Amino acid sequence: MNAISNPGHALGPVMLDVVGQSLSEDDIRRIRHPLTGGVILFARNYADRAQLCALTAAIDAVRPGVLIAVDHEGGRVQRFRSDGFTHLPPMRRLGALWDADPEAATRAATAVGYVLAAELRACGVGLSFTPVLDLDYGVSGVIGDRAFHRDPRAVTHLAKSLNHGLALAGMANCGKHFPGHGHVSADSHVAVPVDDRSLAQILDQDAMPYDWLGMSLSAVMPAHVIYRQVDNQPAGFSERWLSILRRDIGFQGVIFSDDLSMEGASVAGTVTDAARAALAAGCDMVLICNSPDKADQLLKELPQDACSAALHGRISGLLPRGAAPTWDVLQQDGRYLAARQLALELFSL
Repeated sequence: MNAISNPGHALGPVMLDVVGQSLSEDDIRRIRHPLTGGVILFARNYADRAQLCALTAAIDAVRPGVLIAVDHEGGRVQRFRSDGFTHLPPMRRLGALWDADPEAATRAATAVGYVLAAELRACGVGLSFTPVLDLDYGVSGVIGDRAFHRDPRAVTHLAKSLNHGLALAGMANCGKHFPGHGHVSADSHVAVPVDDRSLAQILDQDAMPYDWLGMSLSAVMPAHVIYRQVDNQPAGFSERWLSILRRDIGFQGVIFSDDLSMEGASVAGTVTDAARAALAAGCDMVLICNSPDKADQLLKELPQDACSAALHGRISGLLPRGAAPTWDVLQQDGRYLAARQLALELFSL
């Protein structure tokens, strides 16, 4: 253990990951640090449901009330796929159903959201970074079939229905990647994408789902994309973009940075420089993934006063609501079984 006392339920502005399928002493030290407010899990942290439940219980024991999250969208971005987890469809399947039958598509989106959240919560995971609100322009390989549709109206309706399903299982949501990652071909994991469209074009298309979803959005994650006609910094480090989100669109929830270890964040400098820039621009919580050494650097160098009561209150609003049933109880629940069947039927489209 380290010398930092357990800060209980206080949540800081850093979300980090853990190395393996159980907690190491270094994992515990990082999770207990006062600046830590969340833990994100990946496929490497998963062997089976029993191990996942043990891991999430251990994280919560080390830091009671910490936000445990995962990227679990469906399709190719689904971290847990075996031992009973439903193989969820890519969101493009919902978009295809929308073109044929909008009412059926919104009903199916609610079912997908409910299954996604109910299964995660039964294993101790409190938040999935979903839905993807990027528009499907057909040019972004990293977004691709993760997007619902090209039409922002279809994206809005489907995302709102998916969010409703999440909420029925007691889970918040996170729309990404503001204002939109779908119009650039470069992958911000390995490059610094640049979008040359005007502010008016972006607000009229890509950003509209954020406006129309309004209060149904719990959190937003900006893109590591530079919109050159608007700002020379990626959206997550741009006070102008985050002011548009807060002031013009009126978003009141949590703003997460995307992963600071991605190449798209490199324009901001070191991981600490990037974290400071993101927080100064208006992000509430910064993510540092797949880089334990960089996480240690960030926790050491970021000012302790980055924690605040307002930040804690905002992030606490993302914690899951209500008691979650165990996996075995969930498998006997009629609403879950009906939703699961509806989600699986999407694969036949």
